[in-house]
Amino acid sequence: MNLENLSALKPYLSFFHPMMMWVLLAIAFYGMYLGVQVRRTRLADGDLKKEMIKGRFAIRHHQIGSVLLGLMAMGAIGGIVVTYINSGKIGIGPHLFAGLGMVGAVAISAALVPFMQKHEWGCSVHVSVNMVLMGLFVWQAFTGVQIVQKILSSMNIPAVVN
Repeated sequence: MNLENLSALKPYLSFFHPMMMWVLLAIAFYGMYLGVQVRRTRLADGDLKKEMIKGRFAIRHHQIGSVLLGLMAMGAIGGIVVTYINSGKIGIGPHLFAGLGMVGAVAISAALVPFMQKHEWGCSVHVSVNMVLMGLFVWQAFTGVQIVQKILSSMNIPAVVN
């Protein structure tokens, strides 16, 4: 593949992955909120439970989880491809390994769903894996900002001075 053909897109490609990941981080927090609401609904009694069921938290949680799984896998692949397009190599380091770990964690989390239906341990493991995932995700977001800052400094964009 001739990478020179993509040179016009390079400045834009560098920022697509980080923007997508920040959106996914927000989606992940929303999915966590929905998961907490599912748990609260399951543990509620009487009228409160009837009212909470109307929120359809379980369905929305599953939908957000599916979106998160797909977009996180594609975002990780996209980040690796864009790095290769921009530099001709893949940067091997903690950001890459943690990102790949996140993809594995979100896949494990989704794979636990059938077990959660009949086993309490499935719920516990699902929540635990997702907490590790969220910790990695927050760490990834901040290390990603550092990478974006390096990209910006290499682009020789003049600083805005007030």
